[in-house]
Amino acid sequence: MIPAIIEPLKPSSVYHHEVRRGRRGRRGHPRRAGLGRYVAAGRFPPQRSQIANEEPRPGFGHVTVAYIATNLVAPETAAFMQDVLGNKTGDYLAGVATWADSVRYTKWGRFTATFHFIDAKDRPPGSCDVDLARDCKASGCVVTSVANYTAQLLDGALPAVRREQAAKFVVHFLGDIHQPLHAEDVLRGGNGIKVAWGGRELNLHHVWDSSIAEKLFSVRSRYYEDARRTARELTDAITAGKFKAAAASWTAGMNFSDPTATALYWARESNAYVCSHGEVPLGRGGDSC
Repeated sequence: MIPAIIEPLKPSSVYHHEVRRGRRGRRGHPRRAGLGRYVAAGRFPPQRSQIANEEPRPGFGHVTVAYIATNLVAPETAAFMQDVLGNKTGDYLAGVATWADSVRYTKWGRFTATFHFIDAKDRPPGSCDVDLARDCKASGCVVTSVANYTAQLLDGALPAVRREQAAKFVVHFLGDIHQPLHAEDVLRGGNGIKVAWGGRELNLHHVWDSSIAEKLFSVRSRYYEDARRTARELTDAITAGKFKAAAASWTAGMNFSDPTATALYWARESNAYVCSHGEVPLGRGGDSC
């Protein structure tokens, strides 16, 4: 059974007031003035044209994954998602890929904080595993959230704004679940592990979230342009290049009619990389990448 982790929409006037007050959200992130009018309407401020020259930021991976999905999804899936999201452009997935990270630091979105990860209480690097009953918090986790919001997205009886929000959550959580440290508990998913990267002290989670990808794909200043370029390169590698042979096995044996089982499979696949590709012994701070 899919847990009923559903937060009712607040009246737009109330939510708009909460965001406009300008208080800082969780982890010190300032709330954006005016964000409420977009979220309450189930939309997010325009991104691509306004931030074409911004500096790289956490989210490059999310936007790139969204563009890869745009390149690969079936035409009927694209049409369905464009209709739900109210966006017929090629940015219909990428434009909402980081929405869930933005709302989680607002008063309205606090209930989603645990939806971005699952705390695998395993023992890396010797043993890695995800157990849903053991590791998913009572408030929810990325596995149950993928299942829950997939169900909402497909529920034609729900209001359009709820389905649109569900689509945005699914787009984001499918990115989160494929980041190995979103499926690991040790030192808050690596947030408590200090590493040296490019002459700076960062935490391991941030490095795996952003720094590695930005360096590997030479991300500079044109954020969305770099994401589209990277997505094209990876899509070509999947459809006709070095990943073509392996890609055929990526979905083998998966039952997409069971979103909980599918999400759990992905979480376990990601978690396995903590043991096989972790560059530092998890459980200690002060190591270097």
